[in-house]
Amino acid sequence: MSKLAAEDKFLDLSDYGRPIGKWFANQLKNTRFTPIHVTLLFGVSGLIAICFIIKNHYYLAGFFIILKSIIDAADGELARIKNTPSYVGRYLDSVFDIVLNFLFFMTIFYVSKTSFWMTILAFFCIQLQGTLYNYYYVILRNKSTGGDKTSKIFEDKSPRALPGERQKSVDILFGIYTLVYGLFDKIIHSLDSEAYKVKTFPNWFMTIVSLYGLGFQLLIIALMLALNWIEYIFPFFIIYTLLVFVLIGIRKTFFKA
Repeated sequence: MSKLAAEDKFLDLSDYGRPIGKWFANQLKNTRFTPIHVTLLFGVSGLIAICFIIKNHYYLAGFFIILKSIIDAADGELARIKNTPSYVGRYLDSVFDIVLNFLFFMTIFYVSKTSFWMTILAFFCIQLQGTLYNYYYVILRNKSTGGDKTSKIFEDKSPRALPGERQKSVDILFGIYTLVYGLFDKIIHSLDSEAYKVKTFPNWFMTIVSLYGLGFQLLIIALMLALNWIEYIFPFFIIYTLLVFVLIGIRKTFFKA
């Protein structure tokens, strides 16, 4: 199952790791490796990147941050290849993402001259940006004929476990997911509460929105580290948040329910 129907597919600037991720997933399709094993692997890649940031090896840190994005694409691909959709995997992936983002930012704070409160604000901003991307993307996926619907537009209750997973595990991970993402979801939903009523979004609009996808955000961080612009990472993401209001304004003006 594809995430989107053919007519809804768009150039996703954050999804540059998909081709290699698909190749990697295909190498694992006849093995005992599961999508959750791959999720754990991208967590390891993120932790290695953190170690290199601490040691001021920014090129290597950037490499493992981008590798993390590539592996991140592989777990979902493996789930689709093996036809084993999973809410456990879906929530675990998202929880790992936000934990790693927080650790990336705290590590950059540790090695740079950035203030603690700017670090917290920048982390808040990058998560808000990613939430807008996910909000519009999940709306598109749920309206797309034959699209992947393991992600819900409104995550307001724990879903029924799919075959092969335990309901208790789903409930626990759903609780953690809503704890760490709930505030960002509420803010974005309140800023654009009518978006889910729109029939679809044009491909060009979704391509612009993908500037806020996690893969593209991590690419920016990796490039700024490689250029030794570590002091500018947090100010950049704070200012970058202004695009949130531009995108919501475009949606409300041109793509009405």
